[in-house]
Amino acid sequence: MTVTEIMADLQAHGSESIKTILLKHGVKEPFFGVKIEHLKTIQKKVKKDYPLAKELYATGNADAMYLAGLVTDDTKMTKADLQTWAEQALSNNINEYTVPWVAAGSNYGFELAMEWIDSEQDHIAAAGWSTLGNLSALKADSELDMDTYRALLTRVIENIHTAGNRVRSRMNIFVINVGCYITSLSNEAMAAAAQIGPVYVDTNGTSCKVPDAIDYINKVKDRGSLGKKKKTVKC
Repeated sequence: MTVTEIMADLQAHGSESIKTILLKHGVKEPFFGVKIEHLKTIQKKVKKDYPLAKELYATGNADAMYLAGLVTDDTKMTKADLQTWAEQALSNNINEYTVPWVAAGSNYGFELAMEWIDSEQDHIAAAGWSTLGNLSALKADSELDMDTYRALLTRVIENIHTAGNRVRSRMNIFVINVGCYITSLSNEAMAAAAQIGPVYVDTNGTSCKVPDAIDYINKVKDRGSLGKKKKTVKC
């Protein structure tokens, strides 16, 4: 499928009711409001296509950008590609999910994430924290820098309550990810969550709730899944 064909397909499957919901969740125009279920139907047809993914992302259409993250070959993404994607990821679903998914599967995820979390632009900082969390879910503990992750927990403790709204949300998820996927740091993540206390995130009137890190980690622990890594973070 070509970009032209896919964009026509996306427009045909757009929904005003889905758009209304997504707008409340921080998705920015332009986009058609296509269900992820349909995006995955296209993904099955396209499979992996790095050049096509870059063309889709460059349209600036949030539906196409999300699809780009599903069909790209993460290992072929260059550092420049990822930086461009992060800078252009103004929609919450793109900067909190699509870009971090792809970055975590690339060869530059950790390096770029450590740069992104220093950004003064919230959408880039959010992408950085999400990427670091995804790496903890994907990479074997032996591949992770434990000293850095320990220092990042301290950084969250010190900065979460003054961070931007969505950055605050992703910091909270980062603590959860560390606690759930890095066994040796699970207790430290729980201690960090206790020190942080309740995290307030403005969810723009939606029904989304901010997960309690301690409760979340304990539930994972109770079902015996602590430290169980994921094969993919894309969904």
